[in-house]
Amino acid sequence: MNRERSVRRSALWRVLGCLLMVLFAAACGRGERASATTRDSRARPRLAVVTHGQASDPFWSVVKNGIDQAAKDMDVTVTYQAPQAFDMVAMSRLIDAEVARKPDGLIVSVPDPAALARSLQAARDAGIPILTINAGGEEARKMGALLHIGQSEYDAGKAGGERFARAGVRRAICVNHEVGNVSEDERCRGFLDALTKAGGEGRVLSVNAASPTDMQQKILAATTPEVDGVFTLGPAAARAALAALQSANRLGTTKLATFDLSPEILAAARDGQILFAIDQQQYLQGYLAVVLLAQYAQHGVLPAAEAIPTGPSFVTRENAAAVIDASKKGIR
Repeated sequence: MNRERSVRRSALWRVLGCLLMVLFAAACGRGERASATTRDSRARPRLAVVTHGQASDPFWSVVKNGIDQAAKDMDVTVTYQAPQAFDMVAMSRLIDAEVARKPDGLIVSVPDPAALARSLQAARDAGIPILTINAGGEEARKMGALLHIGQSEYDAGKAGGERFARAGVRRAICVNHEVGNVSEDERCRGFLDALTKAGGEGRVLSVNAASPTDMQQKILAATTPEVDGVFTLGPAAARAALAALQSANRLGTTKLATFDLSPEILAAARDGQILFAIDQQQYLQGYLAVVLLAQYAQHGVLPAAEAIPTGPSFVTRENAAAVIDASKKGIR
């Protein structure tokens, strides 16, 4: 068994172990509710979710699906807020507004810990329990979060770099479409560290996610003849890279891979246009966060772990069809 498979299997067992604890907690919670010995007198807790991703975004819509399903399963009220674009000032204001409403729990993504520190401190001062999802895992405990649900972005990027190296890539660009997002920085850092260790080299290319045309043009200009790999950090940048490589007739000679999934990315993986897509199972991030925080708000129970890893896993030509079936149900 190679190292990557061993790491993935270890992560899977940790997730399964945590899920068993969640189910046990839910069973205990039902018993406590029946005997009216709940931690909170309110029968229907209210949770607030604030992320840096809009629910209309294909990636974040799946997170929202998980949140909505968990809210139904746990019989809790959940609100979802996000800024119109990647804007930490606006996100901080949204958190402040939710804190003022005094929810029973707060679920947040933390793409920029420094920018959100004051708002999260206000939540802690108000006695509001916090869970983090998706971004901010490395800083979650320092910021007072009870638990993080997501993946190590550095490790995921590193695993992607190792796969690129095994595929023969020696010179690559890592396309960062969200400058200022610490998680994206970590993804590129892990990717470039792995590629460099394998004898290759690479650099970060910053692009504007708000302009697909700008992304495509910059990726095309950066993909000089010696560049044989393009690694993107999300579906929007991957679509731009795919278009750039197709326009230059380099799709077969320049390897392309990305973080995260969308219908277009899954189709490209199925057709062999993308080497792989890194899947962090964002549905679980939304679903588990609501389940766990609802249990904590009502009964004071929580898994004894700092983080629950939901990734990375890899979608390739071999398994893309199965993932496409799940995506049609809104869970991948």
